[in-house]
Formats: sequence, C-alpha cells, structure tokens
Amino acid sequence: MVKHESRPGPRVAIVTGAGTGLGRAYARRLAADGLRVVVNNRRREIDAAGRGSADHVVDEIRAAGGEAVANYEDVCAAGAGERMVEQALATWGRLDALVNNAGVDQHAAFHKIDLETFRHIFDVNFLGTLQVTHAAWQHMRAAGHGRVLVSTSSAGLHGLHGLSAYAASKAALIGLARTLAAEGASRDLFCNAIAPYAATRMTEAGITDAAERTAMSPDYVAPLVSALVSERSRVNGQVIVAGRGWARRTATVEADTLVYVGPEAAADASAQLQAEPWRIAGVCREFRDGRESYEDFFSHVVGDLRQP
Repeated sequence: MVKHESRPGPRVAIVTGAGTGLGRAYARRLAADGLRVVVNNRRREIDAAGRGSADHVVDEIRAAGGEAVANYEDVCAAGAGERMVEQALATWGRLDALVNNAGVDQHAAFHKIDLETFRHIFDVNFLGTLQVTHAAWQHMRAAGHGRVLVSTSSAGLHGLHGLSAYAASKAALIGLARTLAAEGASRDLFCNAIAPYAATRMTEAGITDAAERTAMSPDYVAPLVSALVSERSRVNGQVIVAGRGWARRTATVEADTLVYVGPEAAADASAQLQAEPWRIAGVCREFRDGRESYEDFFSHVVGDLRQP
C-alpha cells in the first residue's frame, strides 16, 4: 500500500464542462473551499472580447479570492486529458482531484437516431471522461493520492425512453467508476459516480417553474462534490443520486433466489422468468464487484449444476 502524506499548500482540481450549470457550481464551490481549479470548457460561445464561459467562471472565482485558470480543451480531442493535467502541474505543481462533468444530452427514440449521432454522444460522455481520467489517473496513482468523480444519470441507472445513447454512455461510466475504485483503493485513489438532479441547460425544457428552478439550483449539488473530493473523504466506489441538497446511495443488487432455466428445466423458460421468485422483492444482495456477485451466485448452486 502506498501511504499518502499530505503536502503543504492548496490542493488542485480539474473540473470539465465547467463553463455553466453544474460544472460552474462545482468549480466555484471547490475554489471557495480552498482548492485551486482548472476550469475546463470548450469555446462554444465567445463574447465581444473574445472570452469564453471558462474565462468568466475564472473571473468569478478570482473576484471571490480564489485561484483558477481557464482551459479550452474539447474532452474528445486527442491528447486533451494529458494537456489538462500538464496545465495543472505547470501552474501549481500538483493535481489532487478530477471532476468529470462535460457531456451532451439526447432527445430521440432509438429508431430515429443514426449511428453517427449515437457514437458522438457516447464519445463525449464516456470516451471524453475516459480520456481525461486516464491521464489524471497516471499522475494520481504515482503520487499515491487522488479523488475522481464521474457524472452519471438516473437514465444510466434505470434507462429512459428517448435516451438510448445518453443512458448507455452514463451506464458505462458506472462500470468504469466501480472498477477504478477497486484498483485505486490501496493508493488512496478513490473514484465515485454522482447522478445529479439540477436545473441546467440540459434540463430547462422539463423545469420551467421559476421557484422549482431555484430549488433545483446546481449550487445544491456542489457541496456533495466538494465532500467527495476532500482529502478526508473515505467514500469510494459509490453511485450517489443528489438534488436539492439531499443525496442517497444507489446500488446494483441481485435477488436472493435462483431459478433453474437450463435444458432439463421442467417448465418453459419464459414462464420461469415471469414466476414470482424471479422478481426482485424482499431480500436483495449488494456486491462489491463482479467477482463477489459471481461467487455468491454459484454459492447457491448445490452439487449438480442442473439443480437449483
């Protein structure tokens, strides 16, 4: 095990997609809590002075007494992750936390979305996060300390009509986060996933009431992000749903009952799959990872594999 020794001076974080909405709230909160922040947002909208949204967030942080620099990388661009890490190290000599927030949404049924668009959404949400995380992970692992967050969604947890690409990309991030949590734990390198509920440009069509938008401000999610990337946090491998200042854990569970559906099954397999014991109700099991699930599954299979 690599023992982490706290280094003097402010910790440093990268926040992707931090020009508006949740990312902006995260960057501002981390800076208010004393972290130095690389504020990443690709330059989609430029003002008359040639400045983008990342520049404006940096201005807000500095005006409040914090330290921040702007970064304009597109998370999908080749080498973007390495360049973000290099900027953090060149500016402040360290990198302690990464908050992956950059992403795009989708509103089209599966039969109406073409494969090119599907791939683009998946590339931004999953591969963009993967690219930045991979670069940061190398440095944090060598340093023996780090906190990484990925942004998932209730759509990634449960699926949602019209969000096939978005849900698939967000579900993939859960698998990545859980695996990184297992791999990094011995080096004080933790990874968690958050599924935030907030009023942003992505959700403005569904949250139109002014009072509701205020109650769903991204500022109510930001404290959780700050807590999870804290050097003191021991939370690892969790998927957390958050909104309006409240949060709860979510988990992948498996029913405690096995149903035999092999070739010698007495009943039609489809009937077996619809039988009450197959449904998840009552006692459920939560597992640390896929191996524990595998071992538990077969621990219930006694003797002959044809017998439940």
